[in-house]
Amino acid sequence: MTKVYPALALAAFVTVPAVASESPHSLSANVSLYSNYVFRGISQTGGYPAIQGGFDYSHASGVYIGTWASNVGWIEDFQGYASGNMEIDLYGGYHGSVGDVSYDLGIITYYYPGKKAGVVTANTTELYASAGWKWFTLKYSYAVSDEVFGFANADGSDYWDLSASVPLGDGGLTAFAHWGKFKFKRNGNQDYEDWKIGLSYDMGKLAKQTEGMTLGIMYTDTNANKGAWTDSNGEFLGKGTTTVWISKSF
Repeated sequence: MTKVYPALALAAFVTVPAVASESPHSLSANVSLYSNYVFRGISQTGGYPAIQGGFDYSHASGVYIGTWASNVGWIEDFQGYASGNMEIDLYGGYHGSVGDVSYDLGIITYYYPGKKAGVVTANTTELYASAGWKWFTLKYSYAVSDEVFGFANADGSDYWDLSASVPLGDGGLTAFAHWGKFKFKRNGNQDYEDWKIGLSYDMGKLAKQTEGMTLGIMYTDTNANKGAWTDSNGEFLGKGTTTVWISKSF
């Protein structure tokens, strides 16, 4: 599940001009390896590693589109699909800034290919809006699909995300923190809050050969109902966990 926002973990992307340096078009790509894929406080891989990557196009006007993918485990182990181990995100929107205030409006679809075997689909579509000021960002996501990450009749579910990212000097080290609240419409037993703290390091500060590379570590936890968020292997997906990662942007 994603992460456009997915962005504290992947750090800033390095864009590559599509035609020439003065072109209004830009393309970027990213790839990363995580010891555990955690989205909104919930492990998507049951505590196992994930390899992830994506592509983004943006225009100088502020319009952007992109796609991102990762392996997942919960589709089979939690949702009950007969087969399926991928998440593919498709998103687009408009972003910009006025002085120190930034804004972002868009839509994202989380798509999980696989054989459902009669269970509720995991595919989810959300509208989102965010506003940022210096180190702080507040984001609101609202589900417009009938099903929300495998829960039926859950359109209208929403998620609040308050985050901060603060550079620690000029050496490439950044501290970040997050608090979120997920409320499931007509599925209240699934409601929970989550939080995160961590550090990331821009390896480009070391040498030109490591430009675009980021190392990171974070701790995540939730107050999720253990009975509601435990998979078929007995793994509580919302437990506190430490995750490390390395990413590369192009």
